[in-house]
Amino acid sequence: MKPAERFRNFQKYIPIEPFEVLSERLGRKPEDIVKLDANENPYGPAPAVKKVLTNLKNINIYPDPESRALRAKLSEFTGVDQDLLLAGAGADELIDLLLRVMLEPGEVVINCPPTFGMYPFDTRLNNGIVFEVTRNNDFSINTNKIHEAVAENSARILFLTSPNNPDGSLISDEDLKQILELPVLVVLDEAYIEFTGDTPADWRNKSHIEWVPSYENLVVLRTFSKWAGLAGLRVGYGAFPEWLMPALWAAKQPYNVNVAANQAAIESLRSLDFLAKNVIKIRQDQKKLFGMLSALPYLEPVPTEANFILCRVKNFPASYLKNYLLEKGIMVRYYETPLLENYIRISVGKPADHLRLMQALEELI
Repeated sequence: MKPAERFRNFQKYIPIEPFEVLSERLGRKPEDIVKLDANENPYGPAPAVKKVLTNLKNINIYPDPESRALRAKLSEFTGVDQDLLLAGAGADELIDLLLRVMLEPGEVVINCPPTFGMYPFDTRLNNGIVFEVTRNNDFSINTNKIHEAVAENSARILFLTSPNNPDGSLISDEDLKQILELPVLVVLDEAYIEFTGDTPADWRNKSHIEWVPSYENLVVLRTFSKWAGLAGLRVGYGAFPEWLMPALWAAKQPYNVNVAANQAAIESLRSLDFLAKNVIKIRQDQKKLFGMLSALPYLEPVPTEANFILCRVKNFPASYLKNYLLEKGIMVRYYETPLLENYIRISVGKPADHLRLMQALEELI
């Protein structure tokens, strides 16, 4: 078989379409579109980030291949020694890097759907086999079935997300401790952990990143895309067991975090007070939006600890609701998968975005 042929029926990850494409298709100006489909931060980055990007120097020089200044600031932020930290072009790059280093062809990776689609995508890309342990009806993980799956498949890696995307549920300390007793590398994705509290101290208490030095089979991934408003710059990071770091450094692309992303992330870590205020606004608006959505007879929102709300759609197909909102210039996430067939996910935006959303939704009553 030619190498390219294995991609003929490859299960692709479906990304969100950009503003420009939808603007042209809908015949609307980009500023007239309410974007509530990708869990982005509606308030954007800190002013210090915009300033440093405007005055960015050394664009003609390759960035530090080890992101040393950023990792030093991350160490202060997380409480984890910088020797255990690695930065990447978004957490997505680190997921792929980890699988490239850890997986032999045909080895099993356990995924717990519904969850983030990059885990199975990157597993298949790296010639691994995805074994799915479906979540319970309340979206909690099924620890008993995870134990069975690890044992029966000699699984190499297990992916977990907390808060989980798309429902926003947290994994408990008790469940995580049980799972860490298993002979499998546990990758805990905490992309939305900053939305579980109002202050950096809260975030640190809720995160499990400081557990990494104590567990040889725990990896914790985090990102600047959500809380810091840097989704467009692609910068994430992870804490890894000491034994794994040499292989990651050897396999990592040398200049993976660009100059702009490095500086923006560092300035974000210097602007925690400002960014925490935005997080507080998002958390408050999430609660208000949840209440408004709960009042609609055809929606059943799922309790969430993140900056999005998953809603079960009753009485008519979720695809109809997604397309109805799109025609009105409002973008929400719809998943064409059996586990989420009757759901849409709505990102938390600004109050004005929620007003337009609710006006459109109330017209359907």
